[in-house]
Amino acid sequence: MAEYSIWVNGKQHAVNVPEDMPLLWILRDVIGLKGTKFGCGMAQCGACTVHMNDVAIRSCSFPVSAVGENKITTIEGLSEHGDHPLQLAWQKHLVPQCGYCQTGQIMNAAALLKATPRPSEQEVEQAMEGNLCRCGTYNRIKAAILSVSAES
Repeated sequence: MAEYSIWVNGKQHAVNVPEDMPLLWILRDVIGLKGTKFGCGMAQCGACTVHMNDVAIRSCSFPVSAVGENKITTIEGLSEHGDHPLQLAWQKHLVPQCGYCQTGQIMNAAALLKATPRPSEQEVEQAMEGNLCRCGTYNRIKAAILSVSAES
């Protein structure tokens, strides 16, 4: 066990956990932020996507010991009231079906738009291809991302 001080959604949290504990479990079980989901546990599906300094990472395989002073943002920190442009576009384009993967999808899309404010369709497809959706809402996801891009 070791003591870590991590920044999550603009707040500093002191956690006493094993050094190899994945960030996902720190977020969900220690801090109590349930928006980030466990999917595959191997960084393959994207359900656990969060931001570290505005870059999308897979929290299920990222050890807390590697966080350091970096700033972590979860879906709860993306928008205090759930009104981030991507969250609104998700509703407008009826993206969610079961909804399980959606927080990871939105976090990955937000990182994409931060790095590339006006991505092409191909850039959206490439950036999002690592986030799996069992319901198959990929066309709606792409439409939602492109609509936010067009509005900015």
